[in-house]
Amino acid sequence: MAENNLFNRGDQDIEWLELGASRLGIVENFVDDHWQTYQQLCDEIDWEQPTVRVYGKSHTVPRLTAFYGDEGLEYRYSGLTHRARAWQPTLHAVKSRIDTLLQTGFNTVLLNRYRDGNDTMGFHADDEASLGKHPLIASVSLGASRRFVMKARDNQSKIRREIILHGGSLLVMAGQFQSEWLHGVPADKSEVAGRINLTFRKVVA
Repeated sequence: MAENNLFNRGDQDIEWLELGASRLGIVENFVDDHWQTYQQLCDEIDWEQPTVRVYGKSHTVPRLTAFYGDEGLEYRYSGLTHRARAWQPTLHAVKSRIDTLLQTGFNTVLLNRYRDGNDTMGFHADDEASLGKHPLIASVSLGASRRFVMKARDNQSKIRREIILHGGSLLVMAGQFQSEWLHGVPADKSEVAGRINLTFRKVVA
């Protein structure tokens, strides 16, 4: 798909939510025809469903995943090592547009495919050493809308926030978000449609 057909050329201003030293930015309708892009990636991406070990027990990841990026790069989390597949054209087009908007230089993208509302992402932070200190991460949603839930990492507080990530939106996690907050995508038994999430990041080590 040509890049010109991927993106809404309207207002691309980022709406920022300030959370102390953390920042969340939202651009609605960043990807135009996001359902078409969703279906294209469903068909073209080499999806996997890995198994991870948590507290000595093996668990199948409750969603499908894939990892693409620059040649030779790896990304490790939850005991898994992902080796980047070569950039697929649609993914590279999305990356280029985000790099232009944010003045970034992302070199990888981790994809998560939620087949329906039963697929989830547990609370976590993207704080692996390979991403550097206070990484900036850009997350694109395609397909169905899902809840994005955050909770403070400070065990003394019970602060929670949530936003709805709509299909076609861009979420930017910046500042100290990864060190101050955990985030996840809980189950939604009412949602039967699928969603793909693209999280662009820069692996530095």
